[in-house]
Parts: sequence; structure tokens; C-alpha cells
Amino acid sequence: MAIANQLKALLKSHADKDDERFYSIALQLAAHEAKIGHGKLAEELRDLVDQAKARRGLPPKNAARTVPIGRPRGELTGLLSVDYPKNRLGEMVLDETLAYQLKRIIREQRQATRLLSHGLSPRRKMLLMGSPGTGKTMTASVLAGELGLPLFLVRLDGLITKYMGESAAKLRLVFDATDRTRGVYFFDEFDAIGSQRGLANDVGEVRRILNSFLQMIEQDESHSLIVAATNHPEILDHALLRRFDDILHYESPDDEHIAAVLKSRLGGKTAKGVSWKRLASKAKGLSYAELVRACNETLKEALMGERKIISEADIRRAILDRCQMATRFKNKAR
Repeated sequence: MAIANQLKALLKSHADKDDERFYSIALQLAAHEAKIGHGKLAEELRDLVDQAKARRGLPPKNAARTVPIGRPRGELTGLLSVDYPKNRLGEMVLDETLAYQLKRIIREQRQATRLLSHGLSPRRKMLLMGSPGTGKTMTASVLAGELGLPLFLVRLDGLITKYMGESAAKLRLVFDATDRTRGVYFFDEFDAIGSQRGLANDVGEVRRILNSFLQMIEQDESHSLIVAATNHPEILDHALLRRFDDILHYESPDDEHIAAVLKSRLGGKTAKGVSWKRLASKAKGLSYAELVRACNETLKEALMGERKIISEADIRRAILDRCQMATRFKNKAR
């Protein structure tokens, strides 16, 4: 069915004289042929696209690296917001498993053309699971920054409507955009559309958009990365799991990682004798995001107080403030 849809789209783009769309679909067909083992045909299709673009003075293929830069227009303005992050993987403090998974995704994306030419697909559909503040949003920024891609945040408030069928139509616009403009498309708080069908609070339109998402991500053969993040993996529909290439689990930092975050953020500005281990024991239970905020508060206080050296007491004070805020929030949530 995906091939039939692509052939129809190919003819439509030709009739509409939409060259970029035509070439993009042709490259999708080439990628599909490579995936099923028709490497020679895939290479011939890519060469034909290159030759056609050359005659028109357009840049050659390598669709895996081509990034049309621009901001969402028309109906997409209410569905996508765009950013161009410069974050790098080295800025994150990760356990070995997560670090390996993210490095593998980045490596496969950088060698996507080579993999596709051998009938293999690079990882590009990821599901991130974990508590708030554990690094899921940062991961989307890092993937975009490492690969030099725009980061598109899918705005769920614009996507989900009360009118029957409208949400699915808007979701189709988002997936069409993944085909036209290569980037990292980030569905944050994904459980809003990915919750299990049949739950007590199941809403008809949300169920329809989930069904549409399952179908669209299955058929998607673009070169974009699709990243979904959830704080509530237990309510996700099980049919989603096999649609993703990778499922990444995020945990709250242990003492070792807490110390690493504090040291990486403040180490060059602290007095001698600061015990990162002792500070980590005080910060137990804080998320990565809360630790970063504590570090930033420490830096601001030092800057405003015109102090060039940060003491252990300064850091401990900011940590305790964060711990008290987190405790008050948890008590109110009960």
C-alpha cells in the first residue's frame, strides 16, 4: 500500500510541477528498493534523481544530509514550532546503556546513505520513556544538534481537536512535513495521543488519532527522525512499541551521576576541597533538570555577589532549596 501511495504522489507532484516533492518521493522509492535487496535498482534511481537535479541546477541527492531550512508555514504554524539547537552529546550525563544507544543512533544517521545502499535502514524512530526532568527533551535537542538538523516540536494543543477526523488530517500534515523537510520531529507528552485504547477515559477522537499515528508511522519512509517522549509508559498502547526502532529508558540520577552533573557544571569555579560525593548525598532524589537549575542558581548568586570562587556551602544551599521545592510540590500533588 505504501508503494501505491508513493506512485500516486509521484504522479501528482509531477502534474503539480512540484520538483522537490517529486525528487523526494523518487528517493523514498529508491530507499524502499534498497531495503528489499534491490541495491542496483536503488542506485540507478538515485543516479537518475542526481542527473535530473543537475540539469535543473539543483543540489545533488544525499537526501539523508539535505536540510531545507525554514519555518513552518500555513496550517503547520499551529502544529509545529522550530528551533535550531547546538547541544552536543557531551553535555549530557548518561549511564552506559543510554550513551551507547544515542551514539549508535547518531552514527547510523551519519552513515545513512551507506546503510541504505546496502538495503539497511538507519534508526530514526525513537520512543523515550522516563520521569520528568531525566533528559528526554534534552535528547531531542542533542540529536538535532549533533546531526545539524532543525528540531520541530509537535504542538499537541494544535493537533488534537474535538471535531471528528480533523486531528487525523492535521497529523497527516505533520507526517507530510517529515517527508518534505528533514529534521527531528519531537512528540512530547506522547501519552496524550498514545494511551491504550479501551481505557476508562478513552475519547473517540484521541482513539482515532492513535490509530492514524500507528498507520502513518508504519508507512513513513522519510529521512527525518521521529522522537516521542512520555512520562507514563504504563498507559501507552502496546501496538506502538513495535513501530519504533529504539526504546530508550531514562532513570533519575544516582549519587555518581549527581556528582558528575555538579562537577561538570561548577567544577572550574569552586574552591579546593569541595566534596562532590557529600553534595550528591544531599541532592538524592533530584532529577537532572533540577540539578541543572541548582547549578544555575549557584552561578547566579556568585555572579551577583561578585564572588569568583564558589564554596561547597553555596552549592549545598542551592541543592537544599531545590529539595524543599520538590518536597512541597509532591505533598501538594497527593
